[in-house]
Amino acid sequence: MKNKIKLINLGESQIINLIEDMVFEKTGKKLIRDDSFFFTLEKDSFSSEGNQLNIIFNTDMLVSTTDTPKDMSYYQIGRKAVLMNLSDLIVKGVKPTGILISLGLSKDMELRNFKELMTGIIDYCIKWKINYLGGDVNETKELIINPTIFGVYSGTKIIYRSGLNPGNYLITNGKFGLTGVGFDILLNKKGDPKEYSHYKRSIMSVLEPYDLGKEALILSEKNLATSSIDSSDGLAKSLTDLLHSNPRKNIGFEILFNEDLIDEEAFRYSEEFNIPLEDLVFNGGEEFIHIFTLDPNNYDSALKTIKSEKGQIFKIGEVIPENKIYYLNKSERIELKRSGFEHFK
Repeated sequence: MKNKIKLINLGESQIINLIEDMVFEKTGKKLIRDDSFFFTLEKDSFSSEGNQLNIIFNTDMLVSTTDTPKDMSYYQIGRKAVLMNLSDLIVKGVKPTGILISLGLSKDMELRNFKELMTGIIDYCIKWKINYLGGDVNETKELIINPTIFGVYSGTKIIYRSGLNPGNYLITNGKFGLTGVGFDILLNKKGDPKEYSHYKRSIMSVLEPYDLGKEALILSEKNLATSSIDSSDGLAKSLTDLLHSNPRKNIGFEILFNEDLIDEEAFRYSEEFNIPLEDLVFNGGEEFIHIFTLDPNNYDSALKTIKSEKGQIFKIGEVIPENKIYYLNKSERIELKRSGFEHFK
């Protein structure tokens, strides 16, 4: 019955000791056990160019009732908690340096599930060479993971949301529609997801989001992108947020509704189940695909550089001098209304 041990049998101190032991076993580094957390930046962790050293933070809370489908494993939950925070940092062109994680845990959570959760967290930190510094543990009714991740940057190459210009190309480092399909199967279809094995990539895009690309880091280093945003609440909402973050008022997007934008599985699923393709593509959410704009004169250079680093980008549209978002579906030009996921709605 050893596997039935619950966190209530351990208590806070033992849980913290367990986290420290697991981090040390995988990384060789101990947590910071103090009233506050501190970290010494090594000289090789940031560029010496420029006269500023910027510290960039992001925090994005994972709550089990809204962010974890029932088919998601504890390992996948831990991995996602780090990935969703890291994505917002990477899309700015910032390499991650350290992370603090506050955990809200149910006292009835089984120890084996807690260990699996922590393994998912630690493994993804290791993948991106992020220093796990510490955090907080508290008792909650449901699982809550609240990371705070940071990176450092010297100079002025951070890719902000606010650099849109008419005529800019709109590009992404992934295709849309997979999570729209995956969520529809996991949340709306009855029966075992294994019955939809021919849509495995879509299901896995939700349960274990595909690894973040390094395209943003390359575009930042070469100073090629004019703006960027992480698509986590759906493409429609992300594009709307990108416009709202821009000081120009008379500016919008025209999207090419084709195979450069849409994943092949979404085309098949839409046809098989008679679900509007537009919903799957624009309102899916949690893709963690990175969206950029860049000057057309820099597109060929960006494409060549990114391909040489085994990355990918797709041209999906352009910035237009009109405060609307349109998509071109064959010969029809359709205005896109804001949608996507919002909490409290």
